[in-house]
Amino acid sequence: MPSGSETEAVEAGTTATRATRGRSRIPWRFLGGRAVFYLFTLWAAITINFFLPRMMKGDAVTQYLSRNRNVSPEAAEALRSLLGLDTDKSLWQQYLDYWALLLRGDLGVSLLHGLRPVTEVIGQSLPWTIGLVGFATIVSFAIGTIGGAIVGWRRGSRLDALIPVTTFLSTIPYFWLGLLAIALFSVNLGWFPIGKAYGVGMSPEFSPEFIGQVIHHGTLPAATIIIASLGGWMLGMRNMMLTVLDEDYVMVAEAKGMPRKRVLWGYAARNAVLPQIQSFALSIGFIVGGTIVMEMVFSYPGVGKLLLDATNAKDYALMQGVFLVITLSVLLANLLADIAYAFLDPRTRQTEA
Repeated sequence: MPSGSETEAVEAGTTATRATRGRSRIPWRFLGGRAVFYLFTLWAAITINFFLPRMMKGDAVTQYLSRNRNVSPEAAEALRSLLGLDTDKSLWQQYLDYWALLLRGDLGVSLLHGLRPVTEVIGQSLPWTIGLVGFATIVSFAIGTIGGAIVGWRRGSRLDALIPVTTFLSTIPYFWLGLLAIALFSVNLGWFPIGKAYGVGMSPEFSPEFIGQVIHHGTLPAATIIIASLGGWMLGMRNMMLTVLDEDYVMVAEAKGMPRKRVLWGYAARNAVLPQIQSFALSIGFIVGGTIVMEMVFSYPGVGKLLLDATNAKDYALMQGVFLVITLSVLLANLLADIAYAFLDPRTRQTEA
């Protein structure tokens, strides 16, 4: 016969007691501490973002002059001043000017893209990356987490064979998996286009034909991302399920005769998924910058390819703008994960308090 505290723990779905549950409404102290930490991290990342490109040899103007030798010295100096590379200013003054422009939302202009504003250049590439890789990451996380929970719940069954299969697929280098998918489904079978985000001659517009083109072109790269990342999610969730199933509150729930589905999803999976949330936040954060290989293999227009081109051209403003977007996305994703973690697991708030 379970004791009163055990019964309360089972009803809560965690090892926390009813008293703790009653106190944990909005963890302001926890959220405030996290906010201060992430603000400091943001300042450090922006500072490194400013100084790191300037430690590289050469700059965007030098690269531009090597390709266009008919530019006058006066025009070259005007370009340096426009891009914040004025040699008459100290590095410290350039840093202060960079912060002043940043606080006004001005990320500068991109020499690589004909002096277009960096915000405009990134704004055209960002939706493609978020739409494709974001969708693929969410689908992979959902399938892997649900599948891993079921495999862990039915340990010792034939479903265990899914783990080595998905793990093997995740060990294949992504570019190789993408090339195999192109060779099979695009070249041989002709089911999907080889690359690009939409067909030749199409212009971006909100129409059924254009949306159909985007889905058709994005299916193959999205499928390869899902296949390549599915094994990690499934293996991680399955291992956590094996650990959680030995906990007392799961045993008590089963001993009370609760429905197996309720024990699985309400108690076991609910607690086993907590470590997955942090990993998922990191994956969401790195969606913006972790797609260079995919975009090169499938010739897909996105932020990853944009960052690679900016690095090769030493386009400081564009590099800093892309790095800033990546930094903000990672920090925001981690902050949201911390908030979700705090509400799902009261023990986190107890530890931080």
